[in-house]
Amino acid sequence: MLRINQLKLPVGHTDAQLTERIRKLLRLKPDVAFSYEIAKKSIDARKKPELYYVYSILVTVAHEEAIVKRLHNPSVILAKKTNYTFPEPGTNPLEHRPVIVGAGPAGLFAAYQLAEAGYAPVILERGRKVEDRTRDVEQFWKTGILLPDSNVQFGEGGAGTFSDGKLNTVVKDPSGRNAYVLSTFVRFGAPEQILYENKPHIGTDILMSVMQNMRKYLLEKGATIHFETKMTDLVIERGQCVGVQTDKEFFAAEVIILALGHSARDTFLMLDGRNVPMEAKSFAVGFRVEHPQSMIDHAMYGGWAGEKLPAAPYKVTSNFPNGRGVYSFCMCPGGYVVNASSEENATCVNGMSYAKRDGNNANSAIIVSVNPSDFGSEGALAGMQYQRNLEKACYELGHGRIPQQLYGDYVQNTVSLSYGEFASQTKGDTVFANLRGLMSADMEQSFMEGMAHFSRIVADFDRRDAILSGMETRTSSPVRILRDERCESAVKGIYPCGEGAGYAGGIMSAAMDGLKVASSIMEKYAPAE
Repeated sequence: MLRINQLKLPVGHTDAQLTERIRKLLRLKPDVAFSYEIAKKSIDARKKPELYYVYSILVTVAHEEAIVKRLHNPSVILAKKTNYTFPEPGTNPLEHRPVIVGAGPAGLFAAYQLAEAGYAPVILERGRKVEDRTRDVEQFWKTGILLPDSNVQFGEGGAGTFSDGKLNTVVKDPSGRNAYVLSTFVRFGAPEQILYENKPHIGTDILMSVMQNMRKYLLEKGATIHFETKMTDLVIERGQCVGVQTDKEFFAAEVIILALGHSARDTFLMLDGRNVPMEAKSFAVGFRVEHPQSMIDHAMYGGWAGEKLPAAPYKVTSNFPNGRGVYSFCMCPGGYVVNASSEENATCVNGMSYAKRDGNNANSAIIVSVNPSDFGSEGALAGMQYQRNLEKACYELGHGRIPQQLYGDYVQNTVSLSYGEFASQTKGDTVFANLRGLMSADMEQSFMEGMAHFSRIVADFDRRDAILSGMETRTSSPVRILRDERCESAVKGIYPCGEGAGYAGGIMSAAMDGLKVASSIMEKYAPAE
């Protein structure tokens, strides 16, 4: 197999033009047959008004080594696909089936691998099935009535179900887990282009059906799923976890995967009380910032804005002498700002997009880094309490609604009275309020300096009528549940996993960590009889 890197064609090209370009680049005669697949596809808009698609192409053709030698082109190399493979089962017999706590990406992909390999895992999920959960979330957005265990954070699919559904990751994984996760999503109903798009996404609407298809398959493969079943305690004997107590029944197990998600605060408290080793970790907080999507398209695409191109994303970042990083997070082209609360009398927001990304606005969390010195207390759960304090302040500011402010009024420290040239796109009620004072003074200064800096990257980013929504607090877990190189806690039998445990930062990295943890368990244990 050959890999062609950095193959450029103008936006608007045809499949026939791509095929002909491959033939010419490889200097193949018209009668030489070949096949190809797209490994990666991205848009290069650096030289506007010209826009290009940039491809990495995998080509199968006769005499590949000879072609590479003849061309002497560093962009054409011999390549070999890395297929992800399961490890051989270990020899230690499991007395009980593995228990997985949490049905987000980490838990589901750990379950998927274990089920495929014959381990018949038991999955415990405090929330509801995705179809029931969706009704609960939509009812919350309409009425403000929150169900603490069925909301944007809790339920089948995890927090990523009500998000932009991004599937890109910076994790380098030579084992092939990345491609395996993407192909699994396609297997259960995601569009095939996620296999090669540079910044793939599914969208909330498609993710819901993918989750249902995956659930059906897991059940067929021998997994058991208990929805609306919350872990309340771990039973630990002489440093070994022997089971999980839930609000309904006890599950004996010598292997427990904790795929909790970043919002399982009651569970973090229980683990701290059980002396499961944890530590506070840095994360970031800030505001959802909305702009017209047409403005972002014009900034990214120039004269091509409005043509048949996807809604444009952006990514901005800056660092300041005070040590604060300010950057965009979970950017949602054509998306919505959503009330993502999961606790009574507390408000937090997130961004969400549907598959078509055809909403009028773009939004992103513009966030400021925080570390344990900002938390105001010590201990493993200090960051969690810091989050809670911010969310309670937001709730009080908005009286249960999403508090909003135009950026110009934020700078002037005054309450907004109306929207500017565009209105907010939200899921959940909103109210104007003064968001100043939620962050510390140096964080606020960093945020405003970041907005000014980003306007030099994306024109008019700091426009006066950009809409801020408060607050984005759950960018990542505030704790790390410590584990060794085999993914096991010092409390034997406990396997911390995914974003909530502090080892991932999104759908893809969480799913990949689920596979990694499942592999560690398989390498040690044989399936239970």
